[in-house]
Amino acid sequence: MKTRIVRIGNSRGIRIPKVLLEQSRLSGEVTVRVKDNTLIIEPAHQPRAGWTEAFESMAEHDDDRLLDRDALPRTRWEEEEWQWQ
Repeated sequence: MKTRIVRIGNSRGIRIPKVLLEQSRLSGEVTVRVKDNTLIIEPAHQPRAGWTEAFESMAEHDDDRLLDRDALPRTRWEEEEWQWQ
């Protein structure tokens, strides 16, 4: 499918046909990058996306406990200066 690069203020852009947007499921915020002289448009991923589900799954599997600090090697500073609570 061909399209034209058009002026948008001081920038340039393209109109993405509805059928391509539907097929790619792009909407809202996207990222644009160049790879091998090709523009790549991808959905913008939110930082920490999926963390809530991951933490819930960890809790369900009792995998959200702290490591046993007594099993970890301690330094001289930890033994003499640090106060463990």
